[in-house]
Amino acid sequence: MRHLRFPAVLLPSLLLVLASCSAASPSASAVTGTTIDVALQEWAVIPAVASTAAGEVTFHITNDGPADVHEFVVMKTDLDPADLPTAADGSVDEAGGEMEVIDEIEDIPVGESMDLTVTLAAGSYILLCNIYTADEDEAHYEMGMRTAFTVE
Repeated sequence: MRHLRFPAVLLPSLLLVLASCSAASPSASAVTGTTIDVALQEWAVIPAVASTAAGEVTFHITNDGPADVHEFVVMKTDLDPADLPTAADGSVDEAGGEMEVIDEIEDIPVGESMDLTVTLAAGSYILLCNIYTADEDEAHYEMGMRTAFTVE
């Protein structure tokens, strides 16, 4: 039977490599919060999950188009997603009662992605696109770009 000889000078290097592989990386241990992928498309807002835990949440939003620029609005409300107060053009009246705009990203071009990080308390939210395109007379909210989202 043949035995392989391992040079003694390599043993300390091997031990150092093994130790560094087993240690938690600083970037992995420092990560906090939750990241949720969200697809925007004509005519839907599609989060990868319908709920998350309270705290810091990063929405990674991608406009899948195929043709229109979209925006992403996070709104806290107990209203049904289809029952938000609207202006005459069909867009949501963001100053309307019984709801609070938490934050938003405007004008996400087709094919691009952007991140929005917010701190969310437990409750009911709506994720929506509130763009109104006058030349096409399209209110994206009215066309169905809205969905309920729950924070526990």
